[in-house]
Amino acid sequence: MDVPGYRPLYRQVYDIIVNKVAEGVWRPGEAIPSEHALARELGVSQGTMRKVLDALTAEKLLVRHQGKGTFIAENTQERSLFRFFRMVRPGGERVTPTMGDQSVRVRVARVADQQKLDLAKGAKVVEINRVRLVDGKPTIRETIILPSLLFLKIEDRMPLPNTLYSLYQTDFGINIVSANEELRADLATPDDQRLLAAPAGASILCIDRLALSLQDRKVEWRISRVYARDLTYSVTLS
Repeated sequence: MDVPGYRPLYRQVYDIIVNKVAEGVWRPGEAIPSEHALARELGVSQGTMRKVLDALTAEKLLVRHQGKGTFIAENTQERSLFRFFRMVRPGGERVTPTMGDQSVRVRVARVADQQKLDLAKGAKVVEINRVRLVDGKPTIRETIILPSLLFLKIEDRMPLPNTLYSLYQTDFGINIVSANEELRADLATPDDQRLLAAPAGASILCIDRLALSLQDRKVEWRISRVYARDLTYSVTLS
């Protein structure tokens, strides 16, 4: 039985639950034991356990279904798009990108990869390059860098799905729980002109994303270059 140690009780219980998910004790979509059962197992009050489960629900690791219980959240295609794809039409109408050309290769991590993903010199990474379409037009080109050790043989799963985070969860046990994004404006490069049909001098939205798994592990670095046309980036602050 897992028993909290000498660190703050709430943090210990939180870490135990997160570790169980990371280790696959509970699978995506599976119900976890009741609040009362978990409190009894860990020897803590229901109030402490409720606080932990509330926090993990707010962080999208858990999802509650009224009258059914608490479940491990699934990164389905639809859910991942809703959470992590922020391009919309003016006024907020959501769009669904589709897949264009894609390629995957394994290579030695460059200095920038090492710094972004906390990798050792000489580590291998998976590099995914792909184009995504909106209304049939090439709109986004992405370069995605993954630590190879966490995604062994992902290149054998070509063609990769439109939304990768569900694949990460189901096939590799990697749950993306948050992402940090930095946005900047840029001018179309020759590759943007070739792959996105962007004219020379066109404005490109560059989105630099670092995706984190459980325990704040850096597992994906993604650079998306968007020839937006009539699209806009939308985020809700609360």
